[in-house]
Amino acid sequence: MSTKPKYIILLGPPASGKGTQAALLHDHLGVPHVASGDLFRYNLKNNTPLGIQAKAYMDKGELVPDDITIGMVMDRLSRPDCEDGALLDGFPRTIAQAEALGKALAEKGQEVTRVLNIVVPDEILVERVTGRRLCKTCGASYHIKFKPPKQEGICDLDGGELYQRDDDTEETVGNRLRVYWEQTSPLIDYYQEKGILVDVDGNQDIAEVTEALKEALADL
Repeated sequence: MSTKPKYIILLGPPASGKGTQAALLHDHLGVPHVASGDLFRYNLKNNTPLGIQAKAYMDKGELVPDDITIGMVMDRLSRPDCEDGALLDGFPRTIAQAEALGKALAEKGQEVTRVLNIVVPDEILVERVTGRRLCKTCGASYHIKFKPPKQEGICDLDGGELYQRDDDTEETVGNRLRVYWEQTSPLIDYYQEKGILVDVDGNQDIAEVTEALKEALADL
């Protein structure tokens, strides 16, 4: 096993199970799970210099420039708990971000070690998302196919009414997938050319996906 820090990127479309797998994987690897959404929330909430800069763009409805996002990521990776590496989730999203990350790591004599790409057919992703139902009272989560309630439309736990979130419609998930593929297809090719990308079938049970991901990292 190498003693070099392991910087692993987890790619996957919406509803591919990326968040679930990231939580399981970071325990297995013993490195922090660094999610871009969490970084933004932390920097905005704590009014860090980077958070203040990001907010100025967000307040105008503009995209936050890559250099600010990269700054947040590299600040997080510089902390002691990332000494042995990190599992990056939700970043990079574009070739520009991938190149900037590679450059920033290279300056520390480090590199992205492996990119895990969770692959799930779009029609399965749409089915996963549009079938989700939540309890209005307690927030419990169900799925009309994979985890149905005992009584249709009623929460098993407190009898609350189940509803579908506005952003769980076929149209919304279709738009999210289009954005993902526009941004991420080039990223998949980029890392494939570097020889560090591994495709993992995400259309399996959670435990089977986890085992496949662990296998893809076994040589590190």
